[in-house]
Amino acid sequence: MLKDIFSKQHSFESIIPTVKTWKSTQEKIVFTNGCFDLIHYGHLYYLAQASELGNRLIVGLNSDDSVKRLKGKERPIKDEINRSFLLAALACVDAVVLFSEDTPLNLIDLIRPDVLVKGGDWQPHQIVGSEIVLGDGGTVESLSFIEGHSTTSLVEKIQQLKS
Repeated sequence: MLKDIFSKQHSFESIIPTVKTWKSTQEKIVFTNGCFDLIHYGHLYYLAQASELGNRLIVGLNSDDSVKRLKGKERPIKDEINRSFLLAALACVDAVVLFSEDTPLNLIDLIRPDVLVKGGDWQPHQIVGSEIVLGDGGTVESLSFIEGHSTTSLVEKIQQLKS
């Protein structure tokens, strides 16, 4: 089991042969990304939905520095090693790739997924990397968030308990 989890964690370099293998066998690759700081029901539901859109799900994971820039100096709560391990342990996730930029554009360009997925109220044309995926004949999907389930709301609840 541990070997399987560690084998799902990739760098930019190590994901290339994995993606080539999947593409050579005509597997449909789905890509999504995020911080995934405190894994909760909303994350799990979203990732399970995303995985059903293809054969392989790759999750681009923001590095600690990237999360700090996007979410503020108090985040992430869990470091990138913990977040990557938790995601890789999920049955619906086939690969996790850490990226340090604020957006996954370079990673999307490298992977060239068949399906690009993001959560929330994003219109497909607003999703970073959509022009790459659509240009290759792929699809871009925006999945709904489940109300009341967010890392921000968990952090706020914890802070209220401390007061």
